[in-house]
Amino acid sequence: MTKIGTPDNPLRVAIIGSGPSGFYAAEHLQKQKDLTVHIDMFDKLPTPFGLVRGGVAPDHQKIKSVTKVYDRIAQKENFRFLGHVKFGVDVTRADLEQYYHAIIYAVGAQSDRSLGIPGEDLVGSHAATEFVGWYNGHPEYRDLTFDLTQEAVAVIGVGNVAMDVTRILARSQAELKETDIADYALEALANSNIKTIYILGRRGPAQAAFTNPEIKELGEMEEADLIIAPEELELDEYSQAYLASDTADKKDIRNVEIMRELSARPPQGKPKKIVLRFLVSPVELIGTNRVEAIKIVKNELYQTERGDIRPRPTDQTEVIPVGLVFRSVGYLGVALPDVPFYEKWGIIPNKQGRVVQAFGSDDVLTGHYVVGWIKRGPSGIIGTNKPDSVETVECLLQDMSTNQLLAPSQTDIVDLLKDRGVRFIDYQDWQILDQLELERGAKVGRPRLKFTSITDMLEALDKYKTPIKK
Repeated sequence: MTKIGTPDNPLRVAIIGSGPSGFYAAEHLQKQKDLTVHIDMFDKLPTPFGLVRGGVAPDHQKIKSVTKVYDRIAQKENFRFLGHVKFGVDVTRADLEQYYHAIIYAVGAQSDRSLGIPGEDLVGSHAATEFVGWYNGHPEYRDLTFDLTQEAVAVIGVGNVAMDVTRILARSQAELKETDIADYALEALANSNIKTIYILGRRGPAQAAFTNPEIKELGEMEEADLIIAPEELELDEYSQAYLASDTADKKDIRNVEIMRELSARPPQGKPKKIVLRFLVSPVELIGTNRVEAIKIVKNELYQTERGDIRPRPTDQTEVIPVGLVFRSVGYLGVALPDVPFYEKWGIIPNKQGRVVQAFGSDDVLTGHYVVGWIKRGPSGIIGTNKPDSVETVECLLQDMSTNQLLAPSQTDIVDLLKDRGVRFIDYQDWQILDQLELERGAKVGRPRLKFTSITDMLEALDKYKTPIKK
C-alpha cells in the first residue's frame, strides 16, 4: 500500500473542536514538509474558534484578534471546517475511524467544578461558565436568566474568569456598548441593580491566579471603585519567603505590588464597588428559596512537606448578605461518547497526547489523540495551547512513521453527512456569518452584533444564498 502522507495517500486527520488547541494542531500538521495532509475540523456549533468567541470577555477585543491566525490556517489547501456537526450524534467515533488515519480531540473543558457546599443549588447560585456563555452569546446559554435586580453579588475565585465576570458586572453601559457583548446581555446589564461585588479568594494575595493586567483593569473601572483593605494584603511568613525567593513568579510579585498601590487609593464614590477579599472560603449558601447570603470561613496558610503553600480553615466565620453567586473555581472537561475519560480530573486520559484506555494505563488507543484543556486540564492562556498541540502532533507523526495509525476504508465523510441529512456549515458559510455580524454591528455603532441562535444563523445563510428575484 502507498505510504501515508503522500499525494496518492494523504494523511487524513479529523479534529473534533475548533478552539485554539485544535487550530494549533492543524497548523503544525500543515507546516510539515513533504507531508500531504487533509484536515477536517468538526464543531457542534456553526461558528469556529471555541472559547475565543464564546469565552474571552467581550471587553478584551485585542485578545480575540488571534482569530486572524486561525483564519489563515483554515484557508490553507486541504483544510475543511465542518460546523454544526455533533460528535456522538451526527458522527460517531466508529464513523470517524472509517474515514481518518487519526482523530484529535480538542473539545476543551465545557463544564465547571462545583463547590460541594450546602445551598449550592439554590436559585441565584450559578456557574461562572454559564454567565460567560450567556453574555458572549453562546447558543447553549442564551436563554438563561440571572437576577440582576440584586444589589450584592459574590464571585468565588480569583482567576482570570472571575475577573472577567466581575468586570462585566461592573462595567457601565457606555463601556459595554464598545464591545461585542450579546445584545440581550447589554440590555439586561444596563438595567442591573448591582452595587457591590465581592471577590473571594481562598488563598492569599501572593497566590492569586489572575494576571497583572486583569487586576490593574479593576482599578480603572468607569463606574466602580476597587476596595482592598490593607489587612487583606498582609503576608504570612510562607508568602513572604516565597516572594523573596528565586522561584517566585514575576506575575505574583507584581500582583502584590499592584494591589498595594490600588489599596492606597481612596474610594471616589462611584456608583458600584468591588471588594477584594483573600484567605476566605465559602462553606454555605444561605437562603429559603433562593440565595440570601453566603457564609465564609477565614483561612490560614501552611506549607506542605513538598513546599506547597496551601489554605486551611480556622474557626472564624462570617456571613455576607448577597443575592447572587457566581462560582469560578475552575472549568471541567465533559466525557465524549465512546471515548475514554478520567472523571476525577475531567480529562481524556493520555500519554503526551496519545489517548490511553484508562488513566495511568500504557494501553494506547491507536489513532486517537488529544490536545488542550481536555488533555491537561483547564490551565494556561490561549498561547499555552500551542506547545501542547505541537507535542501531540509530534506523537501522531511518530506513529505515522511506524505505521501505528488507523486504517480507514472510506475517503470523504461529507457524503455520509449528506446521506444522514446533516446540515453542516463550511468555512465559507462561516465567513458569510462573520461578515453579516460585522455589518449588523456597524449599523448600531458596535464592533459586532452576534447571532446567538443556531436557527437564526441558518436562516441568515439561507436568506443570503437565496437569489433575489428581479
